[in-house]
Amino acid sequence: MFRIPKGKRCSGPVRQTPVLLMPGFIVDSDSWLDAGPSSSLAFLLADACYDTWAGNVRGTEYGRRHVRLNPDTDSQFWDFSTHEMGKFDVPAIIEYILNKTRSNAVNYIGYSQGARILYITCSETNACDRVKVFINIAPGVRLKYYRSLPLRLFLKFYALTLPLLKRPEDFEVFPRGGVLQTLGSIICKDNIFAATICKAALFLIDSFEPGSILTETVKALYEHTPAGASAKTIALYAQNMDSFSKYDYGPEKNLEVYGSRVPPEYMLNRTRMPTVLIYGRNDFVADPRDVKWLSLQLPNVAELYEVNRPTWNHVDNTYSQFIKQLLFPKVNEYLLKYSSLRNN
Repeated sequence: MFRIPKGKRCSGPVRQTPVLLMPGFIVDSDSWLDAGPSSSLAFLLADACYDTWAGNVRGTEYGRRHVRLNPDTDSQFWDFSTHEMGKFDVPAIIEYILNKTRSNAVNYIGYSQGARILYITCSETNACDRVKVFINIAPGVRLKYYRSLPLRLFLKFYALTLPLLKRPEDFEVFPRGGVLQTLGSIICKDNIFAATICKAALFLIDSFEPGSILTETVKALYEHTPAGASAKTIALYAQNMDSFSKYDYGPEKNLEVYGSRVPPEYMLNRTRMPTVLIYGRNDFVADPRDVKWLSLQLPNVAELYEVNRPTWNHVDNTYSQFIKQLLFPKVNEYLLKYSSLRNN
C-alpha cells in the first residue's frame, strides 16, 4: 500500500477522512499514477488536499508476501479469488489506514475489480461500517453484457477447460516479469509502437477510444501491466458472467463448502453506505446495462452518473488525459460531501 499524505499543490488543510483507491484486475496501485501528475486520479486527489492511499490485493506485484507461503514455490498461495480479497484483504487495509491516521472512517474509490471486492467485503464482513461513501468507477460486478469478443471467448473457453484441470485454483497467471509483460514493456518503449500497436492492443479488451490516452501513459501502462493474478480469479470471472456469486467448486464440494449444491450469491443489499456509480457509454467491460442493473440491487444509491464523453471506455478511467476534466469533478463532489477537515 502506498500513501500520498499531501499533494504538492495542496495549499490548505488536509481533509481528515482518508481516501482509499483500489485498482482493477491484473493491475496494481501503479495504475493510479501512470497517467502522470496532471491526470492521474491519485495525484489529483492529493493535490486537492485528500490523504490519499493506493491499495493492492494479494497476487499482484505488491501483494506477494505471506507469513508462511512462498508464491514462487507454494501453489497453495494461489488458492484465492476476489472472495478472499474482499473478505480479508480490504478489511485489513481499512483497519491499517484507520489505525495509522486515527480516523474513524475512510472514503473508498474502487475501479472495476476494486469496486467488486468492496461489495464482497460488505456481504461477508462488518468492515463497510467504516466506509463513509463508496465511489464505483466502472464496477466489475456482473458482466452479462461484456462486449469484448476476444475476452468473452477466452473466458468461455476457460470455463469449459476448468473441469479438465486437476486443481484449477493453484497457479499464477499474467505475472509482472513474465513473458507477456516483459515483451510488452520492451516493445512499447518505442514511441512509434506505443502510439500504434500497443495502443491498438488495448482495444482488444475494450472499445475503440481515439486520442484519449497519451503515448507516454501507454508506455507506463505496459511497464506495469499485467501485474499478476491467480487462475482462480479468472475462473470466478468466467463463472460469474451472468451472476455475482461465490466460487463454484461443483455440486459435491459446494455442498461441503457452502451447505448447498449451488454457490450462494453475494448480498448486495448489505452495501448500505451512500454509493455512487460512474460509467462510460463506450465501456465494453463494465457495460452500462450491467452498471444500471447493479444500481437497482443497492439500497442507497446516491447517483448513477455517465461520464460526459460518448467514447469514454473502461481503460480511460485510470489512463485518460481527460480524467481531470471528466472524472475528477464528480469524484471530488462526493468526497467533499463526506470528508471533514483537519489542520496540518
